[in-house]
Amino acid sequence: MTLELSTAQKNALEVPHRVEKDGRVRDRLKAVLLKSEGWTNDAIGQALRIHPQTVATHLRDWLREEKLKPENGGSQSHLNGQQTRALEQHLQQNSSLNVSDICGYVAQTWGVSLTPSQA
Repeated sequence: MTLELSTAQKNALEVPHRVEKDGRVRDRLKAVLLKSEGWTNDAIGQALRIHPQTVATHLRDWLREEKLKPENGGSQSHLNGQQTRALEQHLQQNSSLNVSDICGYVAQTWGVSLTPSQA
């Protein structure tokens, strides 16, 4: 994907980058600016110390709606309140580093099928 910005657009992104206190927003601004300068997602990810897929997400968010703030509305829970509390208790007692294992536990315990991106 190529991203072309006019000088005015670049300047409009440089100004908030200088004053923004939230590092996540500055990273999103840098990703857009660097991509417009011809950098690859891998190079941007390496420079910002984030995954190239995260770079792609930042760029997609900016292209779709000029989104720079990492404010998501969240998603609707697939578990009810009692199930959520039980899962929290299970995770406190049984730490798991693999999201797929947690999804498997949820499916086995409550019959709710989740993918790692939903967990």
